Order: sequence, then structure tokens, then C-alpha cells
Amino acid sequence: MSAGKVYLRPITPADTDKIVAWRNRDFVRKNFIYQKLFTREGHEAWLREQVESGHVAQFIICVAEKEIGSVYLRDIDREKGEAEYGIFIGESEALGRGYGTQAAKLMLNYGFETLGLQKIFLRLLEDNAKALGSYKKAGFKLLENKRETVNLEQGVREVLFMEIGCGEWEEETGR
Repeated sequence: MSAGKVYLRPITPADTDKIVAWRNRDFVRKNFIYQKLFTREGHEAWLREQVESGHVAQFIICVAEKEIGSVYLRDIDREKGEAEYGIFIGESEALGRGYGTQAAKLMLNYGFETLGLQKIFLRLLEDNAKALGSYKKAGFKLLENKRETVNLEQGVREVLFMEIGCGEWEEETGR
């Protein structure tokens, strides 16, 4: 799947060391609700139990042959037709360049067109303004009446929820 310079390729076990290194970088970890350090064993279990079973669709984000992060749909519920979206850019020089927005659009296309989902949602920490802007550009809408709090290393943080339905996505993309 590709959009402009950005393309996605399926994750493989050979990506484990990259994923662990990226997810353990402070600038990545501090923006996740799950902030514990990643391990090789934990990621290998994730691949076996989640990706291989079809509960998660995960890809590596590439820009001109350089791997910069990962994007995924998790907790895929085929009966309800929904999944949770997640992304991280693990290479600092790739931040703020629009690659995350392009990757999000590719994943929305994959979720709605390939998986036949009806709704894709996400959660983000309230103070992650750059991610909020990127998600809005990709088409996600903020759910004003849905929030929760989590207690993280940095203290209590507010969690925002966003979503996009298949119909909204089709309108935005002209499908």
C-alpha cells in the first residue's frame, strides 16, 4: 500500500529488534498509554498471539526504502466491524513531516476496503497535540463526550477518543 512517498509493508518477525528499539525510545513511549518497556519476548508473543491470529493487522511504515515506524489495527472485531488504530514513528528525523498522516490514510483504506470494517477508533493522550492534528487530517473526529484518565509515569493524564466511520471515510475520499 502506498501514498506519495509513504508505503506500508506487512510486519515480519525480522522486524522485532526495530520495533523494540522504536517503542522503547522516550519520545515514543511517553505518548503511549502502555508505557512499560518492550522486550523481544513480549513482541514475539504479540506477533504469535495477535498478528498471526488475525486480531491485529500490523505494518511497517516506509519512506523511500527507509523504515520509520509502525501502524496497526488492533482488537479487530469482525462481528461489530470495528478496530482500534495505533501508530508510532520511531525515527526522530521522520517526525513532523506528514508521514504519520499518510500512513493513517493508508490504514483507513485497508481497514474499510480490505477488512470491511464499519468504524475505526483510537485513543490518545490529551497533550499529544501533533498526533491530534495528524489524526484530524486523516479524517478522525474527536468524541467530545468520551474521555478517561490514566495514571502514568508523568502523573494523571487525560485520554481522548477519536473515530471515523466507513460512510464518513467514503465521503471524504469520494468513494
